[in-house]
Amino acid sequence: MRLSQPRIAPLAVADLDDDQREALATVMRDGRAPLNIFATLAHAPKALTRFLQWGDYVLSRRNNLPAREREILILRVGFLCKSGYEFAQHKVIGLREGLKEHDIEAIKEGASSINWNPAEASLLRAADELVFEHCISDATWADLTHHFDQKQCMDVVFTTGQYTQVSMMLNSFGVQLDPGLTLDPDLKA
Repeated sequence: MRLSQPRIAPLAVADLDDDQREALATVMRDGRAPLNIFATLAHAPKALTRFLQWGDYVLSRRNNLPAREREILILRVGFLCKSGYEFAQHKVIGLREGLKEHDIEAIKEGASSINWNPAEASLLRAADELVFEHCISDATWADLTHHFDQKQCMDVVFTTGQYTQVSMMLNSFGVQLDPGLTLDPDLKA
């Protein structure tokens, strides 16, 4: 975690105004309290509404990447951006989508890990290049197109971009872990 306490505190459900409550409605179904990320972003309810719409695309079946591959990208971005919150949240999701504990550790190592098949290694290289260079190299793009179709390659960029932005917000706003999550020891400040 970059910050040990929030710069912008998450809103309590009892303190929400009508606009904030409306923006959070989709993540508060069945009486669930919103995750800290959403309760924090609710300070800007119009931005939160649009953020949730784009995030819904990235995490839905409209994103043509298989869920396991999507989670490899998201976890790599969270690790590279040193976003303890993002990494902890998506570790749980990644495990649910078929990743194993050894995969999570290998994500931290990157494409050079012997854990990965060629398609997975190309995803990790793409994530690294997007985070550090803001562009996928010709060589990595060519490699991606051997394993993924054009729409999936676009979704690699969309997913990596979304979670780079998410990591920036989490880190800058100081969003703290939700109850039940554990900070990865490699992401302690």
